[in-house]
Amino acid sequence: MWQTFLENFSLVMDYTQVHSTIRSSMPILYATMACILTQQADILNVGVEGIMLCGAFTAVAVSYFSGSWVLALLAAVVVGVVMAAVMAVAHLRYKADIFVVGMGVNMLALALTRLLLDRLLHASGSFLDKGIVPMPRIHLTFLEGNEVLSSLFSDYSLFEPLGLLLVLFLQWLLYRTVWGLRLRSVGLHPLAAATAGISVFRRRFEVMLYSGVLGGVAGAYLSLGYSRMFAENMTNGRGFMGVAAMFFGGGDPLRSALGCFIFGFTDSVGARLQSLGFPSQFILMIPYVATIAVLAAAMIRKDWARKRARSALTGADEGGKA
Repeated sequence: MWQTFLENFSLVMDYTQVHSTIRSSMPILYATMACILTQQADILNVGVEGIMLCGAFTAVAVSYFSGSWVLALLAAVVVGVVMAAVMAVAHLRYKADIFVVGMGVNMLALALTRLLLDRLLHASGSFLDKGIVPMPRIHLTFLEGNEVLSSLFSDYSLFEPLGLLLVLFLQWLLYRTVWGLRLRSVGLHPLAAATAGISVFRRRFEVMLYSGVLGGVAGAYLSLGYSRMFAENMTNGRGFMGVAAMFFGGGDPLRSALGCFIFGFTDSVGARLQSLGFPSQFILMIPYVATIAVLAAAMIRKDWARKRARSALTGADEGGKA
């Protein structure tokens, strides 16, 4: 029995798990980075789920009809920017609640992609065709002789290493540049930022457009990098997981990326457990349990930070009275 357990465990947890985790994390990671940009300006972009879904459909359709993954990616980005701009106008210009606007975008995306799948691609449920041109993969031929190194460092989709670089870039941009400082000031105290001469409306509108770019890239990667198809509701809550990972990291790109990798790890482990005969209901439940756990961890961390700040303030007051 113990030997059987070890054999099954080795099938689930081995060195190939690294590649699987990174691959499963990338759609969530791009969505998380989109949410971080808007959250720094005090905008909760729950509409990234719908942007991802529309981006995924657009990428597959354009790739199929044009035969170019580059055009497909650009089209997905354009769609993402247009949707983000509509959300920005509704929220910033007409003062609509951003959560309501985001949920409306998500429901619209679900219905619209289902309609276009039927009318444009003449398919129902999913669309898979050899004419779909996927994103290229980075294959390192000099690692072919070593199975472990080849699994760890080769055959990644182009936007997987770019996703890791994006995290480092945003960490630098937000905390090491004047642009990042001004963006964070808009989110922390918009009135003070406006007094300092920063256009709050312009800055918030700007980051909404940037989030649309990243949401479009997330959708394109999901349908052309992670897979090579489109299916109804194929985002399957990954946009909401991106929001959860953003809260887990407190809006910090590096810490939020850790939350993305937790989601990616649970997703890849679930896929392997299903191949071992575990009930599909249990497997489908794993990502959502992980989402709840990550949000709970974020709330606990935020509560601890609040208590530490309160204790420090109390200590300062007592010291002043003394």
